[in-house]
Amino acid sequence: MAVRGIKRAALVTMALCLSLGIALGEDFSIFDMEDDGLIFEETYDDVPWDFPVLLSDLDPELIRLVNRDHLLSSDYVPDNLVRVPKDPAKGGIRWAVTPSDGKLSGQYLRAEAAEALCAMNAAMREVSGFRDMYLKSAYRSYSKQRTMYHNRLASHNGRDDGWVSMEGASDHQTGLGCDVVPRNWKDRSMNETMMREPECQWMAEHCHEYGFIIRYPADKNDITGINTEPWHLRYVGVPAATYIMTNGLCLEEFYDELQAAIGRFLDAGGNPALVRDFIQD
Repeated sequence: MAVRGIKRAALVTMALCLSLGIALGEDFSIFDMEDDGLIFEETYDDVPWDFPVLLSDLDPELIRLVNRDHLLSSDYVPDNLVRVPKDPAKGGIRWAVTPSDGKLSGQYLRAEAAEALCAMNAAMREVSGFRDMYLKSAYRSYSKQRTMYHNRLASHNGRDDGWVSMEGASDHQTGLGCDVVPRNWKDRSMNETMMREPECQWMAEHCHEYGFIIRYPADKNDITGINTEPWHLRYVGVPAATYIMTNGLCLEEFYDELQAAIGRFLDAGGNPALVRDFIQD
């Protein structure tokens, strides 16, 4: 079967479009049938969206790239931060620590990331038997990250060793990034050897099913600028996560591919308003 885009994402999108057909009108289409199976193509005013993930399956906030080249402002705070429930028996995930960050006390994530993390933890407990996962770090403010970064520099003679992001460049500030560790790592300094843990291997294999990616994968250090972190999850939504993880990408590589697709769309006469929010200066 030939499928353009991610089959599951495309099916979901087609069902949504069918249910909202009147609102979408004739300018939008997903089609069509071939002898060897389904081919999905998203078009706007007859201009194709030439990318493996449908534009309608992408949320610009969820896939926002944050690093040294794409900094968040000092006053950036996600709109919908919620306190992550910490009782696994009630669908939550244990906390390794209870951090304090300004007026916030506890572990916070954006609502969609918190819900997905709890769902993933429930699956790990029930399906795989990994019942002792801990949320070690979630949302961190700009000022909190600045303190952590400069403390790290001070303890390493001013050298950035690739373990702590500078302020504005931290995935944690998005409210979509979190550190999830097995029980025997909850009180230890983390390093890349954690990828040997079966729990982390399970996360690497299945996290995309819940909309997460491994944000700093092995062998991508030269691209991300951050050391391998098998514990660091980033929520991007299921369609984007599926494409990223099944193709062995990091978020920077996905971003570059997406920007190239946006360029092709605009060169073909696509409406700039449809992709404007996906373009980061």
